[in-house]
Amino acid sequence: MSKFIVKLLLAVTFSFFSINHANAENMKKLGSMNVHYMAIGSTFFTPEIAKAYGITRSRYNGLINISVLDNTKTGNPAKTVSISGQAKNNLGQFKTLTFDEVKEGDAIYYLAQISYNDEETFHFTLTINDGSEQQILKFSQKFYID
Repeated sequence: MSKFIVKLLLAVTFSFFSINHANAENMKKLGSMNVHYMAIGSTFFTPEIAKAYGITRSRYNGLINISVLDNTKTGNPAKTVSISGQAKNNLGQFKTLTFDEVKEGDAIYYLAQISYNDEETFHFTLTINDGSEQQILKFSQKFYID
């Protein structure tokens, strides 16, 4: 089942990338880290996948998915990190994000949920710490109610 979940997450990720042309790459190199990120509505996930990861599936709930790879090692393996941060909407309202670590084989994902209104844009500022360096990831995402 876990390989199925990873494949489904990857399929959703690639589908999202093809839909969202403005942020098609969604990867930033930050020091020794290649940080891959996406923010999508939780209804992209099936009820079974949402339940397996404790994701609240709702038209008004989004999921932030972060994975960090070590660009100093051959094969760019996943790195264990701590992530904290917040999201600010265009009205200046802040939401603190809480990330949960998910390990699937050699892959490590960090997931956080955020509630939103239709066509609400959030500006994310995340601090990523691997114990030897700390990096800041900033990106924005507009959410839509489907």
